[in-house]
Amino acid sequence: MQDTKLPIYWQRAIVVAGIITIFPTTTTAQTAPNIGDNAMAEHPYAGMWVTKDGQIRHELLPNNRYDEARGERESAYQGRYQVTGNYIEYWDDTGFTADGEFIDGVLYHGGMVLYRNKE
Repeated sequence: MQDTKLPIYWQRAIVVAGIITIFPTTTTAQTAPNIGDNAMAEHPYAGMWVTKDGQIRHELLPNNRYDEARGERESAYQGRYQVTGNYIEYWDDTGFTADGEFIDGVLYHGGMVLYRNKE
């Protein structure tokens, strides 16, 4: 059997009725979520990230907050984020959570592929 290394958030899984459900493991960000107090101005991932078509614009602010625009809707989603290595976790102000991963300068988040905005 080949040993494959799974991403940090694919550490546990359960199979029910043939459907694999993957549960995130507890990370530092989950056990001690950032509430926006620690500035990440020096962090290499802070800044604007956009989809190729420009419809989704995801700004990682230096105060550990994010602001996501979708199409004509500015500030469609806002909340806080925490980066651990190349893994990012989000806590939206409305209560839902999400995560993503930076791989080779690209942000993979919620089924989307976002690129650093060059403007």
